[in-house]
Amino acid sequence: MVPAPEFSRPVPLDQIAERERVVKIAASEEERQALARRFGLLGVGRLEATARLRRSGIFYQLQAAWQADVVQTCVVTLEPVASRLAEEFAERYGPTDQGAELDLDPEVDAPEPVDDGVIDVGEAVAQALSLAIDPYPRKSGATLEIPGEKDGDHGPFAELSRLRRGS
Repeated sequence: MVPAPEFSRPVPLDQIAERERVVKIAASEEERQALARRFGLLGVGRLEATARLRRSGIFYQLQAAWQADVVQTCVVTLEPVASRLAEEFAERYGPTDQGAELDLDPEVDAPEPVDDGVIDVGEAVAQALSLAIDPYPRKSGATLEIPGEKDGDHGPFAELSRLRRGS
């Protein structure tokens, strides 16, 4: 059983027409804490988005712009690193090739499937956030110094060099 998304904002397909529908969403404190746990963050201070939804034939288009404040752990010092993220993304939803004969362009990504007649804008934003998070955050000025790396006397390559020279 798939757990419910932490930041769910479902929009029923029957509420999306060819004319654009604008949806503004913001994560609550509880949702931000749950997202922080899900993505291995120290915290999510803010997550807001503006989404534009419209129908185009048998497909549904989602365009969203989002902003978030996140706190991660520095990979060098293990201290908190705060960052502000903001991005835009677009997604297409609709029937997939499951038994239907669709004339899809191979150059264009297949549409996302529609589950239970809704598009979950919150989950789409959460997934975009997960892709934007720095996998190796560093505190400003933090450097990783490996002993012997600068003088060449120590470290794995220095040892290999000594073995090659036979010393």
